[in-house]
Amino acid sequence: MNKKVITASGRRKSSTAQVKMVPGTGKIVVNGRDVNEYLPFEVLVMDLKQPLVATNNETTFDITVAVRGGGFSGQTGAIRLAITKALLIYDEGTDASSETSYRKILKEAGFITRDPRVKERKKYGLKKARRAPQFSKR
Repeated sequence: MNKKVITASGRRKSSTAQVKMVPGTGKIVVNGRDVNEYLPFEVLVMDLKQPLVATNNETTFDITVAVRGGGFSGQTGAIRLAITKALLIYDEGTDASSETSYRKILKEAGFITRDPRVKERKKYGLKKARRAPQFSKR
């Protein structure tokens, strides 16, 4: 029984996700729980599965995820990037310029680029990063 395990990691905001992808039936487990049980909103589950849907691999792989830090949205983005990287590793042998290569499909959909936006630090004298205290003339 020779199952090739593909591992990849992804990050978003303050979340980090490690993904293990093996050939299977499409089952996704996040931190030991089913993805629909772990994530509170169906929109987040759909967002997480987008790379698999774009490459027609929803039922091709079993995915195990270990994710830490941040909230549900950041964790979803980290998992999506990790799944994208794992798919690229799986499809390494294919010519990148062909129409059916995962790299071309995922690049056009915008899944390969990591979203660099993170929360801006709070500055002294302000209530938040840019929110100043209310000005009172009298």
